[in-house]
Amino acid sequence: MDLLINFWQLFLLSAPWLMLGLFIAGLLNVYLPADFLNKHLGKEGFWTTVKAALIGAPMPLCSCGVIPAAIGLRRAGASKSATTAFLVSTPETGVDSVSVSYVLLGPFMAIMRPIAAICSAITAGMLVGKDSQQYTVKSSSSAISGCAAKRKPEPLRSCETDSPALTSAQSTSSCCATAEQTVTSSCGDVEHSPAKVISCCDAKHADKATETAMAKMSRAISFSCNKLLEDTMVWLMIGLFFAALVQTYVPASYLSQWGSGIIAMLVVILISIPMYICATASTPIAAGLLLSGVSPGAVLVFMLAGPATNIATLGVVGNELGKRAVIAYLTGVIGMALVFGFLTDYLVAEFGFVVAPLLGDEHQVLPHWLSVLTGLLLAMLILRLVFKKLANTGKSIA
Repeated sequence: MDLLINFWQLFLLSAPWLMLGLFIAGLLNVYLPADFLNKHLGKEGFWTTVKAALIGAPMPLCSCGVIPAAIGLRRAGASKSATTAFLVSTPETGVDSVSVSYVLLGPFMAIMRPIAAICSAITAGMLVGKDSQQYTVKSSSSAISGCAAKRKPEPLRSCETDSPALTSAQSTSSCCATAEQTVTSSCGDVEHSPAKVISCCDAKHADKATETAMAKMSRAISFSCNKLLEDTMVWLMIGLFFAALVQTYVPASYLSQWGSGIIAMLVVILISIPMYICATASTPIAAGLLLSGVSPGAVLVFMLAGPATNIATLGVVGNELGKRAVIAYLTGVIGMALVFGFLTDYLVAEFGFVVAPLLGDEHQVLPHWLSVLTGLLLAMLILRLVFKKLANTGKSIA
């Protein structure tokens, strides 16, 4: 009974902040232009890496969701360093995980976490980028890059051109259709800039430009309550259960004998590598570790290494960026996690920063009725997704 009570208390405590993070994440997903990432991440270098880390940090993607996004970025022309920085910073932190970190771990960890994640992403990105300059590695995007290397893009000054590819198409298609056909052709003789083509098709896409604010808000809420929540709810429940389990059955002094220092940090790294967990779901697990006596530095190491070093992510790094990039990736992520772990323990010991769940101060953060209301709403949304998944499973079996 104590286990269920502690689980429900943690669930209610996390619900308002998680709902807020989901809502903000939905707004980012809808209002951020679709071509924004590809436009700013195409070059190799330090500032591109920094930009990718900053863009990925608040993104509403978990360990599972960032993988296809990173593959899309890489195959769309993003550099190795930018792809790596995005792949690290996106699952390590986010608007939802920062808000949950504030209430479960305190304001100090809510500040340290995104700073450490961004620095970790920049370091890993630069190491992978440096490795790509020294070695020629085979990636799964080589076919696309080889296709583009066969010819140089020609500017499209207007929808009328002397190109044979367009001349033959103009007799049966409109300006907009002709431009689209040219862009989507594979390894053809002519390639035009998508930005130039869009200028010919303003009328076709006018419906997107005139989308109402209500429609955008509806899309944002739909994304948050469906795709994003579905990606996070399983590990979120597991994390809350683990935190409640530790709080109920593990004495605070049990892990204190190895709860600080390099040994504790290495242990949590070994535990986190096979795990498949996102930043938000790792937070209640981290709170449970903190309650059991693990040091704040080791807890931060877990929150950084857990989302960024799972087996699936490492496989993507090897396939898309090269086998050598895996070593550089792990070196950057684990190395910076250890650095910030020691820095966190030092700052806590030296300046007395408080790192503790705000369990006793929940009435001072949010009113109890709001926690209960958002908790019930979150529970209904999760149950809805569970029943929907079960129904789809039953249909597929039938």
